[in-house]
Amino acid sequence: MTTIQLAHGHDTVELRVPDTATILKPTEAPAGVFGADAVRSALESPIGTPSLEELVRARSPRRVAITISDITRAVPNKVFLPPILETLERAGIPDDAIVIVVGTGMHRPSTPAEHEILVGRDVLARYRVVDHRADDPATLVTVSDDPYVAVSREFAEAEFRIVTGFIEPHFMAGFSGGRKGVCPALVDLATIQRFHGYETLASASAREGLLEGNPCHEIASEVARTVGVDFLFNVAINRNKQIVGIYCGDLFEAHERGCRDVMRWNGAKIDRRYDIVVTSGGGAPLDHTFYQTVKGLCMALPALHTGSTLLIVSSCYEQLGSDEYVALMREYGARPAEFISRIARDAGRTGKDQWEYQMQCRVIDRIGVENILFVSDDLSPEYQAIAAVTPVAGPGTATERAQSALDRLLAERPDASVAVIPDGPYTMLLE
Repeated sequence: MTTIQLAHGHDTVELRVPDTATILKPTEAPAGVFGADAVRSALESPIGTPSLEELVRARSPRRVAITISDITRAVPNKVFLPPILETLERAGIPDDAIVIVVGTGMHRPSTPAEHEILVGRDVLARYRVVDHRADDPATLVTVSDDPYVAVSREFAEAEFRIVTGFIEPHFMAGFSGGRKGVCPALVDLATIQRFHGYETLASASAREGLLEGNPCHEIASEVARTVGVDFLFNVAINRNKQIVGIYCGDLFEAHERGCRDVMRWNGAKIDRRYDIVVTSGGGAPLDHTFYQTVKGLCMALPALHTGSTLLIVSSCYEQLGSDEYVALMREYGARPAEFISRIARDAGRTGKDQWEYQMQCRVIDRIGVENILFVSDDLSPEYQAIAAVTPVAGPGTATERAQSALDRLLAERPDASVAVIPDGPYTMLLE
């Protein structure tokens, strides 16, 4: 047997798997780790634009907005924000002319403690940090009437706009980063609902690793062009949340270069589908809710055939997700086919967070709820019962229950082919 570790919240689950199991992980690793000096160098020699300092000096903006990801994303803001802010200061921008906007999309607002975690105490003390509020019309400004798009007023009305974030495989938009720092991060509810609408996600091209022809990518790109982004700063990170690639400058050129690298560093080639697949929700902060855990389910889809069993471990230490998502799963968690029929019939109306269940239904459609085995130490039994999975319940820790479930599967199917995805949703399976 071989021992493998799967992230589970802030800890790990260690499992014994057969020596014959295929470990699906990237074969190419990035060359090294970058710190603040590399950030400064990248800002001086960006992709497709003059340096950040040159751009700012030429524009002499009265207000600068910088958007960052919220607490659900492990973006190393505290490494790259200080060099960006130093550059703005050197270009003559005073502290009170700068606002840092947390791109919450439709996620909950940040707490004061999370603001400090996101940017660091020193930055928080010097600069204004605000959350985007998609549900508050007073904080939005219309940038397009057809289709209707409204965006964070703090960002849209700034005279120089910087988008930051990181690039990773994204289960519906191809890759994160780039244009997603505007849409869905900073837009109104209706635009987010269009980005996540039934028809958008019904496309087979709304998937990981694909940009061309991906309707999510196309919607987000059009919104970002309409709003206007003056400078992109994206990074690629390793599992230790360290920077391994920097892509800054032109919104699209820099992002596309980063996507090509992330494809190599996060892609694992597969030439078959497996009887048993073991994966995770990605660990903290990604697996804080079941809503986010759906990414781990969907990213495993290329490895699954119609008779496969998927075993996933995920903490979900903040439980299921939003109130709307909980209500949706209470109503339809036991009736996925009825749910898909209903949202297809009402395609013009998109309920908050319905898109996550729509994506989960791709996995359900292939292997069935009974073959999605779910292990968690933190998600309440009440919520596990409505999450359209088969909970692995009983005594013992997540590790013990997951091992017991795997041992049972192997005893029932001694000749089963087994695959393990140690990094869960961070690994893109390339067919």
